[in-house]
This record gives sequence, structure tokens and C-alpha cells, in this order.
Amino acid sequence: MVVNNPNNWHWVDKNCMRWARTYFENKLIGLETGTTNNDKYIKIKDISSFEGDCEVSQRKGKVISLFDLQMVILFEGQINQKNLEGSISIPEISFDSEINDYQFDISIYKETSELNEIKPFIKEKILPEMREIFQQFGKDLLSEQGNNIQVPENQVNSQFTKANQQQLPTSTVTASATAIPKKSETKEIKKTTSSNTIRSNSGDANRTTIHLEPSFIVPASEIYSTFIDKDRLMAFTRGSVRVIDSKNLNSKQLIVGDKFELFDGNISSELIEVDLNKSLIFKWRLSEWPTKVWSTLQMTFYESKEYHETKVQVKWSGIPIGEEDRVRNNFENYYVRPIKLTFGFGVVL
Repeated sequence: MVVNNPNNWHWVDKNCMRWARTYFENKLIGLETGTTNNDKYIKIKDISSFEGDCEVSQRKGKVISLFDLQMVILFEGQINQKNLEGSISIPEISFDSEINDYQFDISIYKETSELNEIKPFIKEKILPEMREIFQQFGKDLLSEQGNNIQVPENQVNSQFTKANQQQLPTSTVTASATAIPKKSETKEIKKTTSSNTIRSNSGDANRTTIHLEPSFIVPASEIYSTFIDKDRLMAFTRGSVRVIDSKNLNSKQLIVGDKFELFDGNISSELIEVDLNKSLIFKWRLSEWPTKVWSTLQMTFYESKEYHETKVQVKWSGIPIGEEDRVRNNFENYYVRPIKLTFGFGVVL
């Protein structure tokens, strides 16, 4: 990374979101406790969603890290020789979080009272390790990403910024050598300084993934059909299903390859993969998005026969940065809520 910043005076930001995701994938995926021969076993298998902001910044010779992240982690395991899957949601991983500040929401798919017994095991064995990883992240972020954000000391003429920079090791930047402001202070800093922002222009860096888990009080086969049956689609969307391209226009259900529009053309979609009563994958876009921009909506259905409900794991990838909240709200307000109200598939809050 090339920095053009005389005397390291101006505010320079380095976007580290891609590095941060890779960091957590390396640290978290594969984390496990217990054994498959034991009564209880848990293993982290994926990061389903990773959102927020992560930057390393420098001004007046000082390097700081600012990050506020949210993630959803998927796990698998066993309890009493029964397989299970689930997720752990962490709503905030922040630069000023203390080790006990992190909150965790544990969800078990195909939930039963027996499978729920794994939750105390996760809290005791996995969450302490995750807390340690989150606490170490800020230090490693500065060490790995803060060492190329400044002009070298021998090119600095200002005695003020040189003095600040001399506080840092010459090879790497450490958290202990840097004053990290509180959240309330960073807002004011950003308002009162000029900014030279450095961000990645790669396609991946401009897209993100969100994770949702709506529940419906209905068997998996029913909610699965609701998303592909044309009559049901028209019922909860209060409009027509405009099929643009299909191998069988007379089919009462959408079939793989069908391209269609909902909500008067505001949403375009294509069904690209099905697994009967288990999963559906759509290409999906809003009409305002650039023509070639498509996201991927993947829904996996987990039925709990004991609790008479189906949890839908939604992994929605390829969403343009800045559109996350809009997509999330649209799905809740134009899919989940209307489905529950129209068919009585659950309580609407």
C-alpha cells in the first residue's frame, strides 16, 4: 500500500474488512470441543454472515484501529450420539469491547428439548475461547495492518508527528503503543479532520452476506411450497407472479430455471436449485440495482417435530454494500410477516 501523506499529518483510513473475515475464518472455523465418542461434541464449521466496519487509521503520526462487527457462526455436533446443527449470533464485536461484553445468541436447528442440552456445553467450552479470540483481534489488526499506513519516519520533517511516530516500533505497530479513543471521541475526530480514505475496489469487497432465521409454526413441506407455489406466492404478495422465462408455463409451481418478477416488477428472481422440502436457492435483485448485480438467496428448512415449527436458515450473499438493511427489512416485511398473516403460519410481533 502506497501512502502519499506528507509528515503523516492527515487522516488516512485503510479498509480491513476482507482481512478481518479471513482472520476470523482462520481462528474460528475448525474450533471444536469434546469428541464424537463422547456424550457431547461441537465444531465451528462456517461464518455465515460477517457485517460491519473495520479500519486502521492514522493521523498526526498515530495509528489507531476502529471496528464494529457483527457475525453469525454455524456449528455442528452431537449430543448423546444424535447429530445437531445450529448458529451463534454475535451482535457486536467492537474496538472498545471488554472480554465480558460480548453477547451470544445460540440457536439449535430441528430443535428438541434433548438437543437444547448442548447450549450449556457451548457456553462453558466454546464461548470462552471465542471471547479470547475477539479480544486478541484488535491487537493483531494493528500489528498486521498498521505497519504500512504511514510514511517512513525518515521522510517525516514535522517534529510533532515524528515524536508520535517514534512511540511505535519500527517494524510493526502494537496496540499498547497506540492510544485508542472511545466511541464518543471517534465521531468528533472524524468530523474535524480531512480524510484520505483507502478502500479496496475489488468486486468481493463491494458485496456482503446477511443471515436470517425466521421460524414458522408449520411443517417444512408447507413453508417450502409457499415459496414456489404460484397461487401461494400471489396470495402473500398480493399481486401476480410474472413469469418471464420458463420451460413449463403451465406448471402450478416454479421449476428450476424459471425467471420471474414479483411486486409489480420491483423484484426479479430466478429459481436455480431445489432440494424437496429441504432447501431452495434463488437469484434475486431489486429493480433499482445495476442490471448485472444479482444476489443469491439460499433457504434451508429445518423442521422440529417436537416443537411443531420450521426454522428457515437464510444465507443471502452478494448483496451490494449499503443495501443490507434494506434487503433484510424487505424480507421481513414483504415475505415473512405476510406469509404468517396470510396462512397463519406463526405469531406476528
